[in-house]
Parts: sequence; C-alpha cells; structure tokens
Amino acid sequence: MTSGGCQCGAVRYRAERIDKPSVCHCRMCQKAFGNFFAPLATTHGLEWTRGAPKWFDSSNKVRRGFCGDCGTPLTYDYGSNIEIAIATLDDPSALPPLVHVNVADKIDYVDHLHQLPVRENAATAAAFIASIETYQHPDHDTDSWPNEKSK
Repeated sequence: MTSGGCQCGAVRYRAERIDKPSVCHCRMCQKAFGNFFAPLATTHGLEWTRGAPKWFDSSNKVRRGFCGDCGTPLTYDYGSNIEIAIATLDDPSALPPLVHVNVADKIDYVDHLHQLPVRENAATAAAFIASIETYQHPDHDTDSWPNEKSK
C-alpha cells in the first residue's frame, strides 16, 4: 500500500498500487497545479482514509480533486483509474516520472530550468529557513489531525 495526502492533513489516501508516472504539460494541468506541469500517476485500489477531496469539473471529460481546506491539488479523474499528484505521496521520490505527455502545450522554457543558476542561501535566508516551524501534515499516516498548531 502507498499513502499520501494534502499539506494540511484533512485529506489522506491509500492505494494498493500506483503506476504509469508521467508529467502532463496540458494547459488545464498547468492551471490546476499553478505550475509549469503536473506530475501524475495512475492509482489502483484508491481509498480515502481521512476526509475526501472536493471536486472541480475542469472539462466535460475530467474532474479534479483538491483539498477544500488547504487547496492542495490531489487528483485527475477522467472516468477510469484516478490519477494522483505524485508530490502528494508520502514518498514522492519512490515514483519518478517516466514520460512527458501533452507536450503541445509545454511552456518552452521548461526545457532549460536545469540551466538556471542556483542561489545559495545567504546567512539571512538560512536563518529565516531555520526559524520556520511547519504546520504541514507529516509524510505518514497519523491517528488524528490536525494538531493544535495547524488549526
């Protein structure tokens, strides 16, 4: 079983199996994720273990699930096996994308992101990062949530 959920912990899921990891470049995925692309994978035996997503019909063929509390994009549902957002998995590194899809809408500069310079954390940025106390749900199932700080 593979598990995951939204950033606030209001929606959690488990799947018997997840496969076919891809990166979708279609314009609807770009807007739904607020990003250059959407990393998705196909679920088998998906069950919601805490809460459930809210749904938005993004077209006549597709609905998208998201957390109604924190807004995390969770799913792409086209009427077959629901696809899950890879980064919502508790261990997203375990499912690297294998293919790009819908590249006709790909934003040109995506191919060059790896060439951008890296800005190292300056002392002030490092101090700020070190001072952050996260209220996000941890990357594992919990008996209860939210904790007091995330309310």
